[in-house]
Amino acid sequence: MLKCASVCTYEIDDPEAAFKEIKTQLDEKISLLEHSVGVILCHPEFITSNVVKHICEKLPFDLAGITTSAQAVNGAAGELILTIFVITSDDVWFKTGMTEGLEENIDGPIKTAIDKATTGVSESPKLALIFPPLILKYSGDSYVDAVQKNIPNIPIFGTIAVDDTLTYDLSETIYKGENHRTAMSFILCYGNINPRFIVGTFPENKATPYKGEITKSSGSLVHEINNINALKYFDSIGFVDNGNFANNFNLVPFAIDQKKRADYDGIPVIRGIALFGEDGTAIFRGNVDEGSTFTLLTSKPDDVLLATRQKIEQLNDLSDVNGVLLFSCIARRMMTMCGNPLMELETVVDTIRSEIPFIMGYAGGEISPTLVRNCIPTNRFHNYSLVILII
Repeated sequence: MLKCASVCTYEIDDPEAAFKEIKTQLDEKISLLEHSVGVILCHPEFITSNVVKHICEKLPFDLAGITTSAQAVNGAAGELILTIFVITSDDVWFKTGMTEGLEENIDGPIKTAIDKATTGVSESPKLALIFPPLILKYSGDSYVDAVQKNIPNIPIFGTIAVDDTLTYDLSETIYKGENHRTAMSFILCYGNINPRFIVGTFPENKATPYKGEITKSSGSLVHEINNINALKYFDSIGFVDNGNFANNFNLVPFAIDQKKRADYDGIPVIRGIALFGEDGTAIFRGNVDEGSTFTLLTSKPDDVLLATRQKIEQLNDLSDVNGVLLFSCIARRMMTMCGNPLMELETVVDTIRSEIPFIMGYAGGEISPTLVRNCIPTNRFHNYSLVILII
């Protein structure tokens, strides 16, 4: 048996009052079974006010998660809010941990932390929930690759930390009440758990018919498109003005068909462009494999909300849903900011079946399999996407 509950508090000044509110909601919604764990999301001010530390110290299970800019749970959505998603079970169990700082290296600290968490464990986990930091020199794919090296062939789901500042300087990861600017926290799930995944981007009819080809790239650096310098290519289609993006074209999503990958599953991932290098290289927000083709997608507010609503309706049609974790790209929020800044969150609150416990937050990059085939997941890092975990 596996049960879930989502709880929240807006109390940011009084740590004990915040804990009591969380504990009261939790007691009303769920009875803890033998094994429990929690995913925590919060505005950064809940860290500076010691609310996070106090709640993590007093709850009888480990919590791991991130800061974010806005969140939602059943019946509530907000910016200055702290939310917790609790998973409890008699036949699902958990190992948790946090890496050392990842400023200089990702692979080593992640291996060390996973080895420490899994010491003495003879079986492989069925699911990894990871909460990496936002370190601009790393592509989000680097975290996925590092985890896969240590625990291969399991689904990986999570989000990169973010916040509500322009530079994301307040974004942090959380583990057992500790907060860290450059470390990754994680939860490994074992036993009788059957995770399912939904990835939403934009309606398919919003893609342009034109396709470009990545003819030279390295990781997230795209040097040539259609055999010409990337900056010159984007200038030729009207995206560039004096070496910089024109008319907010840096927010245009690209559907990247990574057909040269060894684990190609036929499902495109979405990428955005961060900036151009001095040599005209386009720096994308995730890896773009050489030989991939791409189409451009529209990004109007209505497109975001329509895609979100469609994916929640798809979720509503599923059976045996114990609980749901959702992460949406921070850029999707920016696309809908001209209206209600909580518009996407409120769409989920209003659309999801009321009996399904869920927690949703905004991401600095989304991590989810696009497909699980023959028990083997194709784990991917996404931009501009909504990723959903169903347990």
